[in-house]
Amino acid sequence: MLKIVECPRDAMQGFDTHIPTTTKVEYLNQLLKVGFDTLDFGSFVSPKAVPQMADTEAVLESLDWEGSNTRLLAIVANERGAQDALRFSAIDYLGYPFSLSETFQQRNTNRSMIESMALVSDIHNLCQANGKKLVVYLSMAFGNPYGDHWEPALAEEWLSKMVQMGIQTIALADTVGTAGQETIHAMFSSILPRFPEVEIGAHLHANPENALEKIAAAYDAGCRRFDVAMQGFGGCPFAKDELTGNIASETLVSFCQARSLATNLDQFAFQEASTLAQKVFQHN
Repeated sequence: MLKIVECPRDAMQGFDTHIPTTTKVEYLNQLLKVGFDTLDFGSFVSPKAVPQMADTEAVLESLDWEGSNTRLLAIVANERGAQDALRFSAIDYLGYPFSLSETFQQRNTNRSMIESMALVSDIHNLCQANGKKLVVYLSMAFGNPYGDHWEPALAEEWLSKMVQMGIQTIALADTVGTAGQETIHAMFSSILPRFPEVEIGAHLHANPENALEKIAAAYDAGCRRFDVAMQGFGGCPFAKDELTGNIASETLVSFCQARSLATNLDQFAFQEASTLAQKVFQHN
């Protein structure tokens, strides 16, 4: 069965219209009813850098997860953010974006790759000491638009370093949506057999016309963890991609239905969330 990670945080963070806290809470509470494995709900980062996420703590305190088995994930970009997130028992996972592009790592976290590697180790230790788990996102895993060196072996090299550090959940991220289905399939086909003890997921950005083929490429190569966002909204505000959207949750569900794959999602709650997403992300 697939592990589906719904990413409203990724959808919200680059949205240029302010979303009120009450609207976020209503939307996230609906998503908690769907039955996703994990909800990437917010981030503890600089409000100056990502204003849309300034109310993450207030949102969290208003969520109603009674009766929901969905686990919560928060993105952090430094040790201070990690310490803030660790104060909340409701959060199960901390996520850190580690880029295979030196340029993007600086843009995204104001750190070099080497500095970020040390930070990953520190955050991982904090998570272990506080009963949390760290999810590392290898952003720009399939290439980058900045001219930084990239080759498929680069992802395996850095993923191996993460595994040696003790990281057990890693997502390969096509941050700017440039990877074709052949590249995606080849990457997962090569990496998954090498690290059978590690949960390796796909965080793919895509246009609606090529999203389905990207899902199929990762799935057919053995990937069983997918990050998605309702209606395909989102994208990293620090990336040079004009916010190429996330894989739409609806597209992944359609893929599962076409292949007779069980998801255990509440279909009524899913449709309600999909409809609500259109309202949340409408431009004023």
